[in-house]
Amino acid sequence: MHRPHLELLSPARNAEIGIEAINHGADAVYIGGPDMGARDKATNSVADIARLVSHAHRFHSRIFVTLNTILRDDELEPARRMAWQLYDAGVDALIIQDMGLLEIDMPPIQLHASTQTDIRTPAKARFLQDSGISQMVLARELTLQQISAIAAEVQQATLEFFIHGALCVAYSGQCFISHAHTGRSANRGNCSQECRLPFTVKDQAGQIIAHDKHVLSLKDNDQSLNLDALVDAGVRCFKIEGRYKDMATVKNVTAHYRVLFDELLERRPEFARSSSGRSTFTFTPQPEQGFNRGGTDYFVNGRKEDIGSFDTPKHAGLPLGHVAAVAPRHFDVVLDDPAAVLNNGDSITWTDLQGELQGVQANTTQHLSGGLWRVEPNLAARAGSTGTKDLKDLRKGAVLHRNRDMDWERLMAKPSAERRIAVDVLLSPWNDAGRSGLELTLLDEDGFSGAARIERAFEPARDAERAVQTLRDQLTRLGNTDYVARDVHLPADAAWFVPASVLNGLRRDAVVALDTARTQGLERLPRAVPLDPPADYPEDTVSYLANVYNHKAAAFYARHGVKIIESAYESHEELGEVSLMITKHCVRYSLSLCPKQAKGVVGVQGTVRAQPLVLQHGDDTLTLRFDCKPCEMHVVGRMRPGVLRQLRDQPATVYRARE
Repeated sequence: MHRPHLELLSPARNAEIGIEAINHGADAVYIGGPDMGARDKATNSVADIARLVSHAHRFHSRIFVTLNTILRDDELEPARRMAWQLYDAGVDALIIQDMGLLEIDMPPIQLHASTQTDIRTPAKARFLQDSGISQMVLARELTLQQISAIAAEVQQATLEFFIHGALCVAYSGQCFISHAHTGRSANRGNCSQECRLPFTVKDQAGQIIAHDKHVLSLKDNDQSLNLDALVDAGVRCFKIEGRYKDMATVKNVTAHYRVLFDELLERRPEFARSSSGRSTFTFTPQPEQGFNRGGTDYFVNGRKEDIGSFDTPKHAGLPLGHVAAVAPRHFDVVLDDPAAVLNNGDSITWTDLQGELQGVQANTTQHLSGGLWRVEPNLAARAGSTGTKDLKDLRKGAVLHRNRDMDWERLMAKPSAERRIAVDVLLSPWNDAGRSGLELTLLDEDGFSGAARIERAFEPARDAERAVQTLRDQLTRLGNTDYVARDVHLPADAAWFVPASVLNGLRRDAVVALDTARTQGLERLPRAVPLDPPADYPEDTVSYLANVYNHKAAAFYARHGVKIIESAYESHEELGEVSLMITKHCVRYSLSLCPKQAKGVVGVQGTVRAQPLVLQHGDDTLTLRFDCKPCEMHVVGRMRPGVLRQLRDQPATVYRARE
């Protein structure tokens, strides 16, 4: 009986990180190609991706490459050529946003819908499936019930969901603030993260509700406790965010979820892994050690108040202790755990009296007694610094955190995982037309086998017990391969003397044969065939929110029944006030101003006019409008005049609805 596969999908900034993600248990890795990915500072050559593909395919893990920006007309042909190069390099799937790619001569490679396609409804998910999409990542904002509704409608495509990492506050693909304020387009892979800035929140009368708070900055996604529920809802691919993350973070978070999924698969045998082998680690995974803003499971279990990282978008780190004393050139720290250790180079943080995060690196540390340590901070990077008085609001009693632990970093810099495929080792005699000898067969956990033979006379050993043990020892020495012996089967009369050199050669040849069988047995993922005639798009009009930036994308929507096709925001036809961001996060709710909240909530409910609200940062003003029926917030604004002047020389090869 076929068992549904569960896939752990890890990010990689480069091939080296991708290789380590595979070693630490990823069933698949997504990575940027040479261009046109939604992280423009995480590009990789086709040669490097081919190297990653070669490593991943040893374990039947898959490599997906992001080609998920919106494209100008003059970029479609380079995108097509790149897609074919990636296909020839063995890449398993392309992750796309631009529907224009479905209108050109793409290779027969599987296509996955990027988070930028903003999949929130069963109708849109079904449409993408019927249009040739094999896998789609759902909007992070969905509840379990909404995911289940999509799963009921989508039977052929695989549903993917983000389970860890940074959260975009907007529905992905529905945020244009970066482009409006800086000219850098999130849909083009160059987001300036305006959402992480501090804003002052005012009502229409100008009354300040919150001053310099990061009200659009969210905590980080963590679905560690919801994996079973997500599986039950229909998710089959579980995605870790982070193509900008460093090696240590990817190792650590991948290992964390690999452990959780191995435990899940152990108790739920109706599901299977989508790749081969088992990873073992030299460390205990601690995802909180990496950069994070605190954890939230977001909307999976319904709306919650505590999803924001309003005080700071930075990484405070793990609780450490408190300040015992401050001297001109050092400060003393009492650690919460007396057995803990402070290291030279550790980074220590605290909150100043205005609620902002401050930090300093320890130059040297000295253990005084018990949990008491002395820290001489590294002040060299602070121009004109004269001592600890320049460390803002570092004071006796201040609570400390550590956001860089050198012991942990040194541990993660070393080789920290091994991945091995279990094999059964079978040694047997053979006899064919008067010739005889030994045959070694390696049968792996997936049912692939490799065999090798030698022609040799059987020579009984003087010490039968020792001879059998020698056979076992020699045949199971698989340490420098991808395999580990699970079981050994020897004939009952296997008390033969066979030189170690002969057994080693037999073992090496069997490993090569198994490698070949596994390589030949890995089939390419099939490209989904779209419906004919084409499925109708759920709406007959698409606005700038559909991100149509080239004529092929416009042709796609027209072919699927759309009558009015507006152009992308980046085409600069929407010059007035528009929704620059649509989000499920609600500032009004977070400030206890929502009429749906229970009466008596501690806050300022009823004392200010709640709608609309205004966000102010420097000279920029944004209006918050609240659509209470779907429980969504629109951040409304216009393009900065200076940005528009800067972009007037934009190439003409973009789709414009009014041309």
